[in-house]
Amino acid sequence: MLFRLESRGNRSEFWTYASPVLAIVLTILTMGVIFGVMGAPPLASVETFLISPLLTASGLSALAVRAAPLIMIGIGLAFCYRANVWNIGGDGQFTLGALAGGGLALAFPNEAFWWFYPLVLVAGIAGGMAWAGIVAFLKLRFNANEILTSLMLVYTAQLMLVWLVTGPWRDPQGFGFPQSAQFGADATTPDFGTTSIHLGCLLAPLLALAIWQIMTRTVLGFQLRVVGQAPRAARYAGFSNATLTWVALLVSGGLSGLAGIIEVTGPIGQLTTGITPGYGFTAVIVAFLGRLHPVGIIFAGLLLALSYLGGDAAQISLNLPNAITGIFQGVLLFYLLGADVLILYRLRRTRHMPSTTEPAA
Repeated sequence: MLFRLESRGNRSEFWTYASPVLAIVLTILTMGVIFGVMGAPPLASVETFLISPLLTASGLSALAVRAAPLIMIGIGLAFCYRANVWNIGGDGQFTLGALAGGGLALAFPNEAFWWFYPLVLVAGIAGGMAWAGIVAFLKLRFNANEILTSLMLVYTAQLMLVWLVTGPWRDPQGFGFPQSAQFGADATTPDFGTTSIHLGCLLAPLLALAIWQIMTRTVLGFQLRVVGQAPRAARYAGFSNATLTWVALLVSGGLSGLAGIIEVTGPIGQLTTGITPGYGFTAVIVAFLGRLHPVGIIFAGLLLALSYLGGDAAQISLNLPNAITGIFQGVLLFYLLGADVLILYRLRRTRHMPSTTEPAA
């Protein structure tokens, strides 16, 4: 007895938005089983992983700090995906944004904050846009698959970062560690009070809402959605696919670059080889868990940020490996993709294996 997938015809609106909730519930139940297999008490482990980081003011501020880059990158990716442009290289654009803005901050360490810090942010945005621009050029000039090119450029960016912080930009007073000098106070992202919450934590949801307005209330947003949903109709309407591809990738890359420069001028304060734990890849899950909707992406970013804090808490309290964060994210993605398949298709039983032989000519 075999099974085959049969198209449902119509996509359920209810399950389109309810399936992420179902995926989260199934992920929590599965993680309880995984914790038990690893020798940790399931209920206590789930509480440590998902609840304990939220019980203190420092935990909530850390959650906001972790969520900020995920939301910024995620909203940029959603902007691309709405136009059917599959940018997977947010991590590379994040890194180039950090390098471009961070390099400027290192080159001019004693400038006035009021004009220099905005210039550092602009440099970070430009760095991310330039890296995404390579993807757009290769796609439009040579028809190169943007999934592959954007992904390969991630590793190019990471190697560039390693070369710079272990070579030309290494801190001469850093005892040989692979890191740059600390950024000057005039190139540092301002924070608020005694918490770790900084400007980026407020900027991320505002950018998400701004992108929402662009997608729903402007001609550009309409064109991007039409190109993504009905490319043939877009061609008949005279929409330029090349222009919209450039716009989608440049906006996505710019937001990733902004996330990168805010991260290194804020919580980190310098360039190191570990400026990102894979935010660009996690943001792909954020975008799809949020159903490519800016408000959904804000909540998805908070949940995935919680997985990073939960992994740290589980490592300290339960002596579990920090890789538990990746396991949580992977299980969540598995259930989310599985739900998406079942929204579009139903399983049908078939008694005979379909023939794969072609009829004779």
